[in-house]
Amino acid sequence: MCAVKSMQKYRILGKKGEGTFSEVLKCQSIEDGQYYACKRMKQQFESIDRVNNLREIQCMRRLSPHLNIVDLKEVIFDKKSGTLALIIELLDMNLYEVIKGRRNYLTESKCRQYIYQTLKALDHMHRNGIFHRDIKPENILLKNDVVKLADFGSCRSVYSKQPYTEYISTRWYRAPECLLTDGWYTYKMDLWSIGCVFAEIASLKPLFPGSNELDQITKIHHVIGTPTPELLNKFKKSKHMDFNFPPCRGSGLSKVLSHLSKDTLSMVESLCIYDPDERPSAKQVLRHQYFKQLRDMDKRERRATVTKADPEPSSNNHTHAHDEANAVKHHKTKENKKPYLSTFIENNTNNNNNNFTTTVNFKTTTLPKIPVATTTATTTLDGKTLKKKQLPPTFFPSILQEKDKFTKMKGDKSKRLGYAEYNLPSLHRLRHGNQL
Repeated sequence: MCAVKSMQKYRILGKKGEGTFSEVLKCQSIEDGQYYACKRMKQQFESIDRVNNLREIQCMRRLSPHLNIVDLKEVIFDKKSGTLALIIELLDMNLYEVIKGRRNYLTESKCRQYIYQTLKALDHMHRNGIFHRDIKPENILLKNDVVKLADFGSCRSVYSKQPYTEYISTRWYRAPECLLTDGWYTYKMDLWSIGCVFAEIASLKPLFPGSNELDQITKIHHVIGTPTPELLNKFKKSKHMDFNFPPCRGSGLSKVLSHLSKDTLSMVESLCIYDPDERPSAKQVLRHQYFKQLRDMDKRERRATVTKADPEPSSNNHTHAHDEANAVKHHKTKENKKPYLSTFIENNTNNNNNNFTTTVNFKTTTLPKIPVATTTATTTLDGKTLKKKQLPPTFFPSILQEKDKFTKMKGDKSKRLGYAEYNLPSLHRLRHGNQL
């Protein structure tokens, strides 16, 4: 349960940013002097139960602890005013602030490291049945080269019923299925957003900076080309978008990202696949050869951690090696003690090079069907038969039981978190103007 705590424990030092539903402040604990980020909600809440049923709080509690997900320290709720504040660990900056104003490109190894850690956080979310829906550079925080995913206010359960909210995610990172349908999208939208973020931090400029929905899909077509009529038929659940797109071959990502190596370019292309069914999962991307060096580094760090935690070594080398192997196995089991809530396939075994191509079929990576209600029949004393529907247990009870009180965004006028801008005035107006 959420405890009622006073905001008087913290000293507000300044404002870091503002979003549609909240503002982020920098604060300091009076007790220990530590610095934190305070996310203060603009909405007022009637009771603690309402607070506990917030998806963001449920999500952060479920996903914690994880190295690449921001840590929730405590929840502060003022009963009299209905004010809610989340005390979160404070990080140095976000990825947008890392690349703003830069004249020299980040190294590919640095970009690879940032995306690898973000994918680990995303894989952890998807394994636990949650997808983020708002992946962008401002929501990827950084401290001492450690990346942490933040802002879970838009997250949803992968098992919740479609269609979802149409105007979700920031437009520049919105997947085609989110643009062309009335909310018929899945967790695969997060992988498209990761691809857009990858391209942006590598090129220091947004990949698809559309000024509206039509301009957004047009910019996508100018780069990766117009999809086939068969693929467009999959998206014809929309009532507000004209599907008579003029044929466009597309310049290709190689022209936009010409300074990148072939392997990095191939990775961005595998994430920005138009068809969501062909898009790989976060787990598959992490197992790609492109991230092998980082995976090996993680394994060495885990072994070093387990070795330090081991008791004094035995005189028998064989016994010590056996114990160390068991310790590593126990560490992996402890690390993955949470049950998987969805099933993902392994890498394509026929592809020895583990390189993604557009011909690889990932259709088997779709999640299980949404559970349906079961009907039970009972007989009363007077002989009548009563039928009762029983819903299956859900990972987010409040998602089905509580009505979402957040106001729907009108015309996709969502403010982006972050107070710095790109050098070009036109991009500044698009990124921070009323159009967003």
